[in-house]
Amino acid sequence: LDRDLGLDSLARMELFSRLEKEFGIRLPERVLVEAETPRDLLRYLNRETPTPITSTIKPVLEPYESRREVGSATAQTLPDVLEQHVHIQPDAPHIILLQDDEVIPISYGMLQQEALRVAARLRQLDLEPGEPVAIMLPTGADYFYTFFGILYCRGVPVPLYPPGRPTQIEEHVRRHRKIISNAGARLLVTVPEVQPVARLLMSQVPELRKIVTTENLYSQTAEKIPMQHRESDIAFLQYTSGSTGDPKGVILTHANLLANIRAMGQVCQVTANDVFVSWLPLYHDMGLIGAWLGSLCHGCRLVVMSPLSFLARPERWLRTIDQFGGTLSASPNFGYEICATRLDDDDLAGLDLSSWRMAYNGAEPVLPDTLRKFQKRFQPYGFRPEALAPVYGLAESSVGLIFPTPGSGARIDRIARDTFVGSGKAESAPEREEAALEFVCCGQPLPGHQVRVVDTQERELPEREEGRLQFKGPSATSGYFRSSDETRRLFRGDWLETGDLAYIAAGDIYITSRIKDIIIRGGRNIYPHELEEVVGNIPGIRKGCTAVFASVKDSTTTEKLVVLTESRQTTPEALAELRQKVVDATVDLLAMPPDDVVIGPPGTVLKTSSGKIRRSSCRQLYESGHVGRKKAAIWLQLLRMGLKSMGPMLRRLAGRIKALLYAGYCWLALALTGAVVWCGLMVLPRGEKCWRLAGRAVRVLCRANGISLKTVSMTNMPVGQQYLVVSNHMSYLDSIVLTGVLPEQCHFVAKAELARNPFLRAAFAKLGVFLVDRFDAVQGLADTGKIDKGVRRGMHPLFFAEGTLQRMPGLLPFQMGAFVLACREQLPVVPVIIKGTRNILRGGSWFPRRGRVQVTILPPCYPTGTDWQEAIQLRAKVRQEMLQCLGEPDLAGEYTSILQMGLKPPES
Repeated sequence: LDRDLGLDSLARMELFSRLEKEFGIRLPERVLVEAETPRDLLRYLNRETPTPITSTIKPVLEPYESRREVGSATAQTLPDVLEQHVHIQPDAPHIILLQDDEVIPISYGMLQQEALRVAARLRQLDLEPGEPVAIMLPTGADYFYTFFGILYCRGVPVPLYPPGRPTQIEEHVRRHRKIISNAGARLLVTVPEVQPVARLLMSQVPELRKIVTTENLYSQTAEKIPMQHRESDIAFLQYTSGSTGDPKGVILTHANLLANIRAMGQVCQVTANDVFVSWLPLYHDMGLIGAWLGSLCHGCRLVVMSPLSFLARPERWLRTIDQFGGTLSASPNFGYEICATRLDDDDLAGLDLSSWRMAYNGAEPVLPDTLRKFQKRFQPYGFRPEALAPVYGLAESSVGLIFPTPGSGARIDRIARDTFVGSGKAESAPEREEAALEFVCCGQPLPGHQVRVVDTQERELPEREEGRLQFKGPSATSGYFRSSDETRRLFRGDWLETGDLAYIAAGDIYITSRIKDIIIRGGRNIYPHELEEVVGNIPGIRKGCTAVFASVKDSTTTEKLVVLTESRQTTPEALAELRQKVVDATVDLLAMPPDDVVIGPPGTVLKTSSGKIRRSSCRQLYESGHVGRKKAAIWLQLLRMGLKSMGPMLRRLAGRIKALLYAGYCWLALALTGAVVWCGLMVLPRGEKCWRLAGRAVRVLCRANGISLKTVSMTNMPVGQQYLVVSNHMSYLDSIVLTGVLPEQCHFVAKAELARNPFLRAAFAKLGVFLVDRFDAVQGLADTGKIDKGVRRGMHPLFFAEGTLQRMPGLLPFQMGAFVLACREQLPVVPVIIKGTRNILRGGSWFPRRGRVQVTILPPCYPTGTDWQEAIQLRAKVRQEMLQCLGEPDLAGEYTSILQMGLKPPES
């Protein structure tokens, strides 16, 4: 069906529908994906029994109670929004999931509870704040729980689309390999069925270390993880569809998303009583942000089905709007085209679309003919023409940028073709002119956002002149993830490039084409989508399977106009006739013939996961001479990918061996150096000489192991005066590092358990380490007295104020001991910041790595009193200064909340 007949998703849907009607049966929706040959379809037909083909959505028997408005305008992050809903209306249905002919309600409370179970599991897998996690899941409850579970761990979700069919595995792996590698995702969440594909990805992407399936995604207990979020944190990475090149990871913060969602809601007058019906995939920004997260922020219900449900039975989308009273819904242009042209009256019997107040059309070029056909087809079923809402957006602006006002309907601008293609001026065409160009009005910029149309010199153009569309506003991304070159190309000062051409008329924006797709011939602009539509209407040419692009193949000095299209015709005579029809249609439209017409078999024209023509990839296919080459068999694709995986696997194995050898070398060097230093300490008198010996050995050891030591602001250390030192604690290496860099001897305050080792106990005695018993109160008090006496003798205690260490980044709460001592003895506190040791040797791990360590000494903080309150203020001041210098999350709030709820803090 795919390799030989070239049936894409839409063609399979057409075949699927005809088979059901012809045989009077109801096929499972999974047939669209699972069936590979006509024989597979025959097996399904023999297996099923004749049943009436009716809508299987169960109607809502009881009306939902009136929903309460939630003040999400005060929320700064997505978890904040969910938290507000859970606090006010935990049992209110948030999502109505239509899956396998069942209606599955998901309340706000259920979403949070299951997401926290996912978060607990991800935390067990050592997910760190800010770490990307790839999600390759179909539409379902697991997707919603996983997305918020990652957010609750302060991870960064990276949505990916799952493979559609086995024959697409090779391209799927090749495409996602780039995304996962760019994101640096270490974890991939997927379903068991996709695990083989995920393992192929893991073999080719060294960064990907763990595959988590939905079977082992949930922890037994839903541990509360009150990680603090900031509006500047990355909410998720939205990778572009790649219709004009390789996908790029758009950075979207919580502030970007909430600003965009609120602006769209303001324009569309969204309330908690709205119902959004969606079949859009959740890996696409219009389905993820526009449908789901928008519904979450505005408190309206989301009725969601999988894209497969729509492709199998497009009428199900419309039936769902009818049965659930849908007021908002969205689709790319092709969805409206399918419903307008491929549904029979029997499919629509009894349909009522009067509740639908905004029918968004976006994510691909909006065609005027489609709008007219849809309006005419469904007006008898209660659809109001003013509900049509062509919109424009892009991932770089979160999702939406230009929206019409409710009730404005479809507005189509007819302009003079010759004037426009020659000069770029959009002059109105006379009504009698049949060859006029038509462009759809998308409305005006969202509140708080601005757009402009500029020429090649960055000068703003007057109305009705075509130019590059640029924008700015609170929804705008800060750039592309780990792609500084692409980010620089995106920005023009404060303005961002959309990559599209447009003109403005009476304040409304009309999108004309993609910049990369525009073809300039003889001083005229050629718009590919217009010619593609005309060619697609030629009998014998597969509709929606035409790509028009410019090529410089054979090193010609001028661009060639190429039409690449598909047909099932195979005889030379039929193909020659089709080529002539394509040439004639091109001349009629553009008054010039194409330079080359290539008609390939079905499956030739490349598309994105959302059905957009990948013109850039089609041009590369044409220039490589591979047009018409059939897709390889599945076994051959797997073999090729297996061979390609050998190199990355060998490199990964070599890296592991290298790291293992390095770790062994480090411990051997430490053991030998430690033995020499211990012997030296035993013969030297305790005090400054022992400290200098240990420090010199540390510096030699670091150089031998390739570890860089750097100190900053050493002059802040009040050498020769009385003081105590407070440091953060990242790793077991911290005390070793400080011994090697501090300018004069300091006396570590350590837990008494370390002295159980007789060799360590002897070394500690020589270095003047203060040992404090944490479990025996009487002994602990006596040990504290020793520190007081040491201070009076001029010793400099060094405290790791957090009291413990953990493997995850962040500054833990400070213990009071050091600050009480500083106030009582009126000693200045010298804050010391250690960076880098956690990356070299993490808590709970004994596997060292190369790295750089930086020790920063901050100016001393002086106490102004001797009481407990002053000690608290001194602690707060020191900790705040260390936080600003450290640049890591503040975990004090997290630990306070955990202790208040009686939960165990994370393992140290």
